[in-house]
Amino acid sequence: MHEAAPATVPDTALDMLFREARSYSAWLDTPVPDAKLRQVYDLVKWGPTSANSSPARFIFVRSIEAKERLLRHVEPGNIAKTRSAPVTVIVGYDLHFYERLPFLFPHKPAAPGWYAGDAKRAHAADTAFRNGTLQGAYLMMAARALGFDCGPMSGFDRPGVDRDFWAGTSVRTNFLCNLGHGDPASLFPRHPRLSFDEACAIR
Repeated sequence: MHEAAPATVPDTALDMLFREARSYSAWLDTPVPDAKLRQVYDLVKWGPTSANSSPARFIFVRSIEAKERLLRHVEPGNIAKTRSAPVTVIVGYDLHFYERLPFLFPHKPAAPGWYAGDAKRAHAADTAFRNGTLQGAYLMMAARALGFDCGPMSGFDRPGVDRDFWAGTSVRTNFLCNLGHGDPASLFPRHPRLSFDEACAIR
């Protein structure tokens, strides 16, 4: 008996997530409800991370007051796009993520010790950054899957964002991502991508 072929998503979904998705800099004035942000995170949380560490932390910046605080730390070229986006997500990572491992990875009681302590601080920071970055990418894929557009950004004063939004915590900022419904009139022709042979090798 032949095994059934593994299920795959239709081409239309691949277009939506990858081939036709674009990074937006201009946004339609369409609000993003709280319930939709919760839906986005409820997909993100299932993405794989090492030891189920789940170090990413997200602040969904939407209010005028919070946007103005954020804009103080954004480089000039990113101000207009950030101000006009319905939501800007501060994607952070928790350097003390291992404190939640008894809950997240309960079958390995020793897991927090893999990262805790001064001698392992660099290892913990590397793990938090790598896996938090993965979760930031999951955030964009989840948002696209739910019909939203994304505009990820560097170009900001990271220590300033940390002071204004993560003060008193062990969380540090990774990158920003505008989220909403992009204005298609603002798009320019898509840039090329590297081919498989240019970017990959099979050994």
